[in-house]
Amino acid sequence: MKVAIMGFGVVGGGVGELLISNAENIAKKAGEKIEVKYILDLRDFPDSPYKCFTKNFEDILNDPEVEAVVEAMGGTVPAYDFTKRLLLAGKHVVSSNKELVAKHGTELLKIAKEKNINYLFEASVGGGIPIIRPLISSLTGNDISGIIGILNGTTNYILTQMIKNGKSFDEALSEAQEKGYAEKDPTADVEGIDTCRKIAILASLAHGKYVDSMNIPTEGITNITTNDAKYAQAMGYSVKLVGICETAEDGVYARVCPAFINLECPLASISDVFNGVLVQSDALGDVMFYGRGAGKLPTASAMVSDLVDVAKHINTNIRILWNESEDGYLKDSGEQKFSYYLRLSGTPDGISGKIKTIDGLSDEFAIIVDPVTEIELDEMLKSEPFAGHTVLGKLRVI
Repeated sequence: MKVAIMGFGVVGGGVGELLISNAENIAKKAGEKIEVKYILDLRDFPDSPYKCFTKNFEDILNDPEVEAVVEAMGGTVPAYDFTKRLLLAGKHVVSSNKELVAKHGTELLKIAKEKNINYLFEASVGGGIPIIRPLISSLTGNDISGIIGILNGTTNYILTQMIKNGKSFDEALSEAQEKGYAEKDPTADVEGIDTCRKIAILASLAHGKYVDSMNIPTEGITNITTNDAKYAQAMGYSVKLVGICETAEDGVYARVCPAFINLECPLASISDVFNGVLVQSDALGDVMFYGRGAGKLPTASAMVSDLVDVAKHINTNIRILWNESEDGYLKDSGEQKFSYYLRLSGTPDGISGKIKTIDGLSDEFAIIVDPVTEIELDEMLKSEPFAGHTVLGKLRVI
């Protein structure tokens, strides 16, 4: 099977590397040799073992020998146009592009189905962790009630450093950038945008209807302080940025937020750049997927597994499909009830509940309040005895 790679950066380069180093093993599993005929990139790679570079997309589109294309370009321009044209031309596409899948997956999957080809994107969520394939195959006999995921390695690394080593957000971010875990512009990671796209994909797959990432309430980790980290540790929690989706009557709830995770939950122990996804289902109960959520070879591993799937189903569409959702399908997550961690100024005189003070942190305390909606929480904070306190920190408790 002759393939092309679009984008020869970290991920695309990793795919090329695996197709050389594991060629024999991959051929056995695919039932045939997978050969790279073109690599599309505007840059030159004189030291690459590959000598099949092109700067012209039309070379790939118009070559009938190319049956499958690896899309590792990122973003939507020109990835969306290229991917759509390839699918319309009858070529299979595998992708790691969560932004593209989250925005245009409904349309691209429909084209693939109509053309009896495949648009696969295991690498778009969780890097090398198998999560999409289990959702559409192994867990199809289950009614999935919820998904909670640590889906961004950069933020998980930053929060790990804040919790375990007492570093400030700025210190931990700088270290993550030095180690190559964070981009020079980390906005998509630290503001939760990356996690939002991924939970939107998982929610759409799990429930069979499109969840638009643009409509999911999203909070990042930039407001978390070292004091919040100290309280978390003292109160038996870890702090994680999580993507959450949960079934509701006639729809789903979804949100991205930093949260206190009870140490008894398996997600709490996931540290550094690792990812984890907890799937809650009726028949099987809780199922945990854990591993390296990003990086050159883990992500490339997922893309190569999709290529092998294409080779096995060269004339068959692997059914991955979600329908357009009607208005109101994505519910107002402000209606959900959560317990909340609150860090408040002053002393806890007159306040009852799960209160914690820490030596060295004067004139402030923390409390865990029972499950309430956002509106109920706002009303509570206006009432006595909370009215005289300033909210210094607020996180949901999972």
